[in-house]
Amino acid sequence: MTTLPRLIEPSELEAHLKDDNLVIVDLCNQSLYQQKHVPGAVHLSGNNLVAGTAPVPGACPSIEQLKAVTNHLGIDSSKQVVVYDDEGGGWAGRLGWTLDLLGLTNWSYLNGGIVPWIKEGFITEAGVIGPASIEADVHFAKPDTRITLEQILALLDDADFAVWDARSPSEYSGDMVRAARAGHIPGAINLEWTQLMDQDKNLRLRADAQNILDNHGLTKDKHIATHCQSHHRSSFTYMVARILGYENICGYDGSWAEWGNLDETPIELGL
Repeated sequence: MTTLPRLIEPSELEAHLKDDNLVIVDLCNQSLYQQKHVPGAVHLSGNNLVAGTAPVPGACPSIEQLKAVTNHLGIDSSKQVVVYDDEGGGWAGRLGWTLDLLGLTNWSYLNGGIVPWIKEGFITEAGVIGPASIEADVHFAKPDTRITLEQILALLDDADFAVWDARSPSEYSGDMVRAARAGHIPGAINLEWTQLMDQDKNLRLRADAQNILDNHGLTKDKHIATHCQSHHRSSFTYMVARILGYENICGYDGSWAEWGNLDETPIELGL
């Protein structure tokens, strides 16, 4: 059975493309997928991974919807999954977070996604690949992968707890308003998701990512909840933490769409 590292380089994946238990999931723009994708990759729209309903469109969907996704893709515990997208890891991270939530933890991220695969000359395929769908039950096997507003409120005064805000500094400070109220969760640490992508290496994860997190106080000994506006950008930051070996990382899928649209939640302004 194929078992790949959590972070895989294009050259490593190329050597495993024929493996029987490999499921490669492309979360790129549909038109790009149809023109160029990793050979054998099946396509998934990221919209299938979110509830998509107001006021919290990024919330985790029902277990029935997620079962439909994993069965369609043919993912169960016997499969090695590789995820990638065309934006540096947001949608890929969302699938990784979702699979963790379901206890299907045997997934890897193609470092940089389709960008280095194309730019560095690896072979691509066109058209649409039909997945080898299955019928299998799934459940929220690892509920601690997800954190609720109520749980965050209860942990705000805990010195071992940290909130990783993956939004832009202007959203964090309150200068940019994207909900009824602007600002950030009290004590949250702002580290924008793109700061961990190496723009000079085709959006790969930065080699000094651990040092960046440590310097921001987002250390491995902390219980960390990460969020953004809709748990899209923070799905990437969740994935980065998993790649780096963080054991106590969770995603707040309510994110600012929930926190910032309530009257009673505590909020801080400024950087």
